Order: sequence, then C-alpha cells, then structure tokens
Amino acid sequence: MDLANCYRLLGLTYGASLAEVKASYRRLARRYHPDVNSGDKLTQEKFIQLTEAYKLLLSVIHSSVGSAAVSATPQTVKATSASQDGGVSQRSPSATKVTRKPPSVQYHDTPPLSEIDKQLKWNAYEQLQQMLKSRRFARAIALVEGLAHRIPHDPEVRQWQAIAYSSWGRHLVNEGQLNKARIYLKKALRTDPQNRSLWAEVERDFRRIEEML
Repeated sequence: MDLANCYRLLGLTYGASLAEVKASYRRLARRYHPDVNSGDKLTQEKFIQLTEAYKLLLSVIHSSVGSAAVSATPQTVKATSASQDGGVSQRSPSATKVTRKPPSVQYHDTPPLSEIDKQLKWNAYEQLQQMLKSRRFARAIALVEGLAHRIPHDPEVRQWQAIAYSSWGRHLVNEGQLNKARIYLKKALRTDPQNRSLWAEVERDFRRIEEML
C-alpha cells in the first residue's frame, strides 16, 4: 500500500496532520469495525485496510511540538539492506552508506529547515533504520516518501529514499520477483543519480537478475 492510497482510504488530502489522521481513522473504524458488521467479510476487509493505512501514516507523520530535542548522532551511519542470501547486513562503504551532517549544519544551496522539520527529519531517520533492519521495506518506503514530500530539497532525504528503494529492490531479487525488482532499482537510480556507490551496487543487482533469467 503506497502513501497516496493511505490518504485516500482515510478520506484525507496528502499531508494531512496527525490530528486529522487520528480523527478520520476513529470515525471510519467505528463504521467498519467487525463488531458492528458481524459476518460482513467485505466490511471486515475494509477495516483491515483502514487500520494498515492508519499505521503507515503514523509512521510518516509526527507531532514534534513539545517533544524532546533529538540527541546528537554520529555523522556517518550505515543504513541496512538485504544481503545476497536474503538476510540483512551492515555493508562496507557502498550505496548503503549514509553520510550526514549534524542538524545544525546546512548543505550548500539547501533551504534551511525549521526546528520542527529538523526534528521530524531525524526522528524519521531513526525509524527508517529500524524498518530496514527488520526488513519492513514497504513501510520504510512510505515513511521516506512522506518525508521527501515534506522536505523535497534535502539531499540526505533523497539519499535515504534511494537506499530504501534499492534495499527493497534487492530483497525482491532474492525473492525472485525480478520485474518488480527492476522497477525499484531504477527508482533508486533516478532518485539519487549522482551516487556512484549506489550505481555500482544496483549494477550488481541487475547482473544477478540477468543470471537468474
């Protein structure tokens, strides 16, 4: 389920606030709850979809007002990705290496972020790492796509988005879903075209696909 469908299911516009998401879910959950529609399989399926959409949106939207400041983190962090044997591994310098600067430092020509967006960004980063480690790739992509929509010109967010796409693509290769894997590997390259390490890893994945055909 992609982010657009999540908003659609909950009857919301893209970028709705956390309060709006919660209110819409509560309203729809009362209508479609299995206890209210006993024996109605279509309604029960609708409730399941609503709940999944709600959980995905909660992963993307954060209410940062009044929360604690994000603690300092190392400048170089490695994002996880699926290994060749289907597991998750920490890779040596490669496309999965995320080099970032502390929140107080801005990249050249990058619009400065508000304090709320800074905190949103680093909170999302920590969640993204956990999702990739646990191989929850669909949620990781939904999270980072929402972040990219909120902060469209941030180069680090763009890099994280490419990592999520390539990680999912590599997992799909391992699962034998080659056509779908190609789609996400190409999306990774389009998202971060200047990342030479990313290109090298994706090229290896494409060679694996060719060998499996």
